[in-house]
Amino acid sequence: MTKKIINFGQAEQKARKRDLEIEQKQFEEEHHGMDQDAVDEALKVLSKATGGKEIYIGTKKSPQSKVRFVQILQENLNYLSENDYLTSREKIFLFDIMQYVAFDSNGIVLDIKAKNPTPVNISEIAKLIKTERSHTSRIITSLVKKGLLFKGESGVEGNNARASVIFVNPHIIYAGDKDNVNEALKLMFYKAMKTPILKDLPNKLF
Repeated sequence: MTKKIINFGQAEQKARKRDLEIEQKQFEEEHHGMDQDAVDEALKVLSKATGGKEIYIGTKKSPQSKVRFVQILQENLNYLSENDYLTSREKIFLFDIMQYVAFDSNGIVLDIKAKNPTPVNISEIAKLIKTERSHTSRIITSLVKKGLLFKGESGVEGNNARASVIFVNPHIIYAGDKDNVNEALKLMFYKAMKTPILKDLPNKLF
């Protein structure tokens, strides 16, 4: 019986070569078929042309990157409808406030394009969607109980009354990166997502 002699040095070299080939292939896929040497050479030329300054590769933002939009989780909304979880008025309210949902925070704000968006209270929401305050208040209270809205407090408003800030459950409507949901939102709706109906939503973001 002959013993098989393993050359670990040679095996390691082959493994490294294989890793380098994989890295090279990944690089070419990310840079539209150009290999690392070609990119490095191009960077050297650009660096020389700019007086030896360090050069970085970047891409110009698409004009569409400034477009504001919200995402509706269609299967979740359909699931709630099938289970008669929302009234017609609540559905209309959610549709009306979509245009005021701020990016990332998912809070209802006055101007979604503002650098530092100003949150709006119940009275201001009523004005924005052109309904009576009492009507808006009832719907918000109902949606808070159902776990689709969260009402927070932001210090003191007028007449020593606390100003409320309304946030939307991102499992229904979300203005942000669904793969990187705001941590504060996760805390706000953590308990709500454990309740009957919501715990069985077909699509979960957290």
